[in-house]
Amino acid sequence: MSSKTIIKVLLVDDHPLVLDGISARLEGSENLDVVGTAGNGQEALEKALELKPDVVLMDISMPVLNGLEASSRFRDEQPDVKVLILSMHDNREYIVKMIQNGAAGYVLKDVSSDELINAIETVFQGGTYFSAGASHTLFSQFADEAEPEAEPVNVLTRREETVLKLLAEGLCNKDVARQLNISVRTVETHRQNIKSKLNITTAAGLTRFAIEQKLITLT
Repeated sequence: MSSKTIIKVLLVDDHPLVLDGISARLEGSENLDVVGTAGNGQEALEKALELKPDVVLMDISMPVLNGLEASSRFRDEQPDVKVLILSMHDNREYIVKMIQNGAAGYVLKDVSSDELINAIETVFQGGTYFSAGASHTLFSQFADEAEPEAEPVNVLTRREETVLKLLAEGLCNKDVARQLNISVRTVETHRQNIKSKLNITTAAGLTRFAIEQKLITLT
């Protein structure tokens, strides 16, 4: 990622010490600029209107308006803002709900600073990101479930299915293009066709579909 691309980040957590700690961890990246902090989801929504962040890095358990509700409102009211969850909760209920509410990723608080920065950069570029712990909790439990009777993924071509899988794994358009040796414009066309065929409009929705169809598996 170019060092000239500055990603504006809004940090949201109800513990001031946690906010200070996260801010310090992000100082190692020249691509990130912490433009502000908020102590709950309502404050985050208000500050986002003023500060215009690219990514909101947000906890779930907060007073006034929690992360679950705030993510849904960001999706509806400020859809250009990417929401990345940073939480200590690694249970499937939280992770799935956050995806349904429009979050672009879910990272556990025990990740390294480098991984946290990578997660922010990934969702900023239009990808999705799940830390290893969140992925294991989510994907392994989906793998234990019975196969769905319907297989709507069949409406996609083989190439579209491959593109969807890579996007759901967190790759941005540029990375998908590089891996498949095709142009970024071709990836964008595939992405739009996938969304149209599946009637899905968000990156989080595509990720949820890929999980439900078991296109993503643990390695």
